[in-house]
Amino acid sequence: MVSVRCDPVRPDRPARRLTALLAAVLLMVAGASGCTPPWGDDDARAVPGVTDEPCPNAVNKDNGCIYLGTISDLSSGPFKTLGVPITRAQRAFWDRVNRQGGIGGHDVDVTTYVRDNHYDVRTHQRAYQEIKGRVLALAQTLGASTTEAILGDLRAAKMIAVPASFPSRYEFDDVILESGASYCFHAMNGVDYAVERHGARSVLAVYFEGEYGDDSAAGARAAARAQNVRFKAVQTPQGAEAQDRAVAAILARKPDAVLLATGPAETAAIVGKTVAAGFRGRFYGQAPTYVGALLKSPAGPALEKHFTFLGLWKPFAADSPGQAALRRALGRAEPDDTFTTGWTLSYPLKAALQRAAANGNLTREGLYEAVRQTTFVDYEGIMPSNAGDFSGTPDTAAFRQTVIESADKGQYTGLRPLTDFYTGSTAKEYRLTAPCDRAG
Repeated sequence: MVSVRCDPVRPDRPARRLTALLAAVLLMVAGASGCTPPWGDDDARAVPGVTDEPCPNAVNKDNGCIYLGTISDLSSGPFKTLGVPITRAQRAFWDRVNRQGGIGGHDVDVTTYVRDNHYDVRTHQRAYQEIKGRVLALAQTLGASTTEAILGDLRAAKMIAVPASFPSRYEFDDVILESGASYCFHAMNGVDYAVERHGARSVLAVYFEGEYGDDSAAGARAAARAQNVRFKAVQTPQGAEAQDRAVAAILARKPDAVLLATGPAETAAIVGKTVAAGFRGRFYGQAPTYVGALLKSPAGPALEKHFTFLGLWKPFAADSPGQAALRRALGRAEPDDTFTTGWTLSYPLKAALQRAAANGNLTREGLYEAVRQTTFVDYEGIMPSNAGDFSGTPDTAAFRQTVIESADKGQYTGLRPLTDFYTGSTAKEYRLTAPCDRAG
C-alpha cells in the first residue's frame, strides 16, 4: 500500500516546467488516498491567496503570486487622512519587495483586493467576507473596533492580519501582527513625560468610545496612579462639531495635561477652542489624533504652542535606511508621517512570509507558524533592534517605547522630535497580564 503525505507543501518553484505534469500525477495519487493537493486546481484553490500564475502587472513574470488584502478608511470616515497614505506606502513597500525578487518564487499583490471600510464596522465585515477566500493574509485592517469585528473569523481561519491600530489586546492575539507600542503604553509615556518634564499634577483623558479610546484612557489612568497625580476621564463622540462637552470639561477642570484619543478633526476643534478660551495646559495625542495638515488650519498656532505628539517612530524625514528607502519608493510625494506608518507596519509580514517560504509551507497554517517563530524583524533602523519579537508572552514581547515630538510647522511633516525612543517609569514597570482596559 502506498502511503501519501498530505502536507501543505507546493511543488518546487525552480521546476516550473514540470509543475503541470507533477500536479496531474499528484492529483491522481491524492484522489486515491483521500487527500486534496494544497495548491488546488484551476477551479478550486486550496491555498487561498497563493497561485502559480503571475500577479496582475507582475514585476517578475516567471513568479507566482501571493495576494494580500487591505481594508482601510479611504474616502469618508474620520481616519481617511491616515488610511489613504498608509495604503499608498504599503503598495510602495511591496513593490520594492517584488523588485528585489519577491518572496519564495512569488511576487506580492496588495492592489487587487483593496476595500474601503468608511470606518464602519458592518462595511468592514462585509469587505472581509468578500475577500477572505481570495487572500493569504491581510496587509492592512484599519481601525480597532472594525478589526475587533473580524477577529473571531481571523482566528478560526488562522489568517494573519496587520492592523493599522494599536490596542494592547493585540498582544494577546496570535493572528495579529503588530508593530510599535500600544495606545496604552503611549498614554503611559505621555503622562510620565508630562510629570517629569512639565511638572504636571493633574491629567484629563478625552477619548473615543471603543478599543482605541478605552485602551488609551486605561494607560493614562495607570500612569496617573503610579505618578500620584489627579485623574479624570471624559468620553467624546466623533465629529469636530460634537466637542462642546469635552471643551467644557477641560475649561472647568483646568488640568495640567490632556491626553487625547480622538481623530485629527476632533483634535483641532478641542485644542483650538480651549486655547482660544484661555486654557494654558498641554495636550498629548498619539498617532490617530494628529496629521501635519492641522498646522494649516485655524487651530495651527494653538497646536504649535500646546500640543505634544506621542509618536510610534521618528518622522518621515529621519535618516534611517528604512525611511530613506520609503522616500525613494514613493517618489514625488508630499511628506507625510503616515507614510512611515504604512511602510513600517509591513516589515513583520515580510519577515513571516520569508520564513514560511523557507519552511516550504507558504499557506495560512505555515504563515501562522512562521509568525510564532519570529524573534527578530529587520526594520532597517526605523525601530530599535529589540522590536519585532513575536515568540514571547504578551508581557515580555510588548514594545513600550514612544518618540516624543512637538508640533512645528517649520518641519517637513509638522513634527520635531524632542526625544529618541522614550520609555517612562510606568511603562517600564507595568506587567501586561491582560489588555490594559480590562486589567482593573
